[in-house]
Amino acid sequence: MSALPSSGGGLAVGWRVPLLVIGMLSLLAGVAAGLLRAGWGVPLPDAALAAQHGPLMAAAFFGTVIGLERAVALGRRWAFLSPLAAGAGGLLLIAGAPPFVALPLLAVGGGLLTAATLVAAARQPALHTRILALAAALAALAPLAWLLAARDAAIAGWAAFLVLTIAGERLELSRFLPPSPRARAVFVGIVGALLLALAATAANAAGLRLFGGALVALAVWLLRQDIARRTVRQQGLTRFIAVCLLSGYFWLLAGGLLLALQPPGPLLMDAALHAVFVGFVLAMVFGHAPIIFPAIVRVSLPYRPRFYLPLAVLHASLLLRVAGDLAGLPDWRAWGAAGNALCLILFIATMVAAALAGRAEAQRKTPA
Repeated sequence: MSALPSSGGGLAVGWRVPLLVIGMLSLLAGVAAGLLRAGWGVPLPDAALAAQHGPLMAAAFFGTVIGLERAVALGRRWAFLSPLAAGAGGLLLIAGAPPFVALPLLAVGGGLLTAATLVAAARQPALHTRILALAAALAALAPLAWLLAARDAAIAGWAAFLVLTIAGERLELSRFLPPSPRARAVFVGIVGALLLALAATAANAAGLRLFGGALVALAVWLLRQDIARRTVRQQGLTRFIAVCLLSGYFWLLAGGLLLALQPPGPLLMDAALHAVFVGFVLAMVFGHAPIIFPAIVRVSLPYRPRFYLPLAVLHASLLLRVAGDLAGLPDWRAWGAAGNALCLILFIATMVAAALAGRAEAQRKTPA
């Protein structure tokens, strides 16, 4: 799935795969860093890498994957420099390069993603393409905020990058059940509030409360407007995607509420941020992967009921983690984090098995 018009890919599939692999290395290092932070004795090249868990996951991994998807949709070779820069920034972090070397490269990846998205938006002027361009611009700014030690602004920036990217793509797909003019105006207002709250995080800790409130509003809007409320009654892949979407919106709502209300809890931020970055974002990835990956690497991923397994592990482990964070139970948090990692392993294994099944199915259909 892409919200942007496709021009045929622009780069041979064989050159896209290494970019995807580079992104996966950032994912692997980011997960290992997260497990170390949760208390597991995971070996890392440098223990200091644990402090770069956020940049590895949000900027290096998602920056590479989203940049790759956007470049394929745009069909221009220069656009592939975006995932290359984001992936290289992640590799530099893994190799122990100083942040002032790696983070600007991640910002360059976000800048190129912005340029690619603006070109696409010029081809297809619409609200959803403007939202995607706005989201991409935040991917360029967040690494610089992290480098300047404006951690709240950086975290909110990466969250907004991913949330608005997903919201923009869902808005594009809403052409089958278009929002009313009033609903679109409300959506624009929510995005404006999100940006104002994001700016406030750079000046005051209370900005995160406002940011959480805007996430709550966006989650409610998506729950009310997304076509998933209807497609969840269908069968097969369509229903699976709808379940991923609706469950992800629940986590976005939960994460926003935690940020806005900030109830007492020894690890409140861990709970709130993982509700958004893991519960919301990964559920969206799981739901859209059977459509996105075939477009990037030209493989068929036929739906199987086992697609639900990593999704179930995701939600169960995240519930355990959030409960442990709020109740001050480090063992629950640690096991929840391990479950979060396990769901990713199960997801990758499920997609690989689906790709092999798709290839076998295609070979059976090919005339001898």
